[in-house]
Amino acid sequence: MAFDYKKEYKEFYMPKGTPSIVTVPKMNYIAVRGTGNPNDEDGEYKKAIGLLYGIAFTIKMSKKGDHQINGYFDYVVPPLEGFWWQDGVIGVDYAHKDAFKWISVIRLPDFVTKDDFDWAVREATARKKQDFSKVEFFTYDEGLCVQCMHIGSYDDEPATVEAMHRFMEEQGYVLDMTDQTPTCAGESSGGRFCRRMHHEIYLSDARRVAPEKLKTVIRHPIKVKG
Repeated sequence: MAFDYKKEYKEFYMPKGTPSIVTVPKMNYIAVRGTGNPNDEDGEYKKAIGLLYGIAFTIKMSKKGDHQINGYFDYVVPPLEGFWWQDGVIGVDYAHKDAFKWISVIRLPDFVTKDDFDWAVREATARKKQDFSKVEFFTYDEGLCVQCMHIGSYDDEPATVEAMHRFMEEQGYVLDMTDQTPTCAGESSGGRFCRRMHHEIYLSDARRVAPEKLKTVIRHPIKVKG
C-alpha cells in the first residue's frame, strides 16, 4: 500500500476542528511563487498549480523510468499547500485578494534530493514541452504554530483564525507573523526562508467539493509570550 502522508502524520494534516499547538519540522517542497488573486481564471495561481503537479507526478512515476531515486518508496502525492502574505499586513486581508503574495507548494518525500528534483524539472520540460523554470526546491522550517481544521468556504476562514488566536493567547503564546521582506543570509532556491506566514493545507478539491464542505488546515506561527 502506498505511503500516505496525511494518514501517517495526522498531527500535521488532520487536526481537529478546535485549535491546537504543534511544532512542525523542516520539510522540503516543490514550490512556485506568485502574486495576485487565486480566483482569477487565467491568473498566476492556477498556472502555478499545474506546474507543481507536473513535477510532483514526474517524481512519483520515476520508478517506471531510467532515473531510479535512491531510497524511493511508493507514496500518495501529498496535498497542495500555500503560504500567503500581503506587504504591510500582519496575517491576511481577505477583502484585498489582488494584493496577495504566495508560495504554492507540495511536500517532497525525504528521499528526494536537490539533484533528483533538478532531474524532474528537466524531464518534465522535455516530456511536456512546457516551461518549468518557475519551480523551486524549497526548504522551510516552520516551527511552533497554532493550527485548526477549517470546514467551509475559504472566505469564512476569519472566524476560524479568530478562534485560533484566542486559543494561543489563552495558552500563553502570541502571533509571530512577519510583514517585512526576509533578509536571511543565503536565502535562495533551496535556501533558508525567514518569513513566517499564514499557511493553508488543502485537503479538498475545490472543483469537486461544495464550498461549505471544503476541508482546509489553517496554521499560524507563534512564539511564547514574553
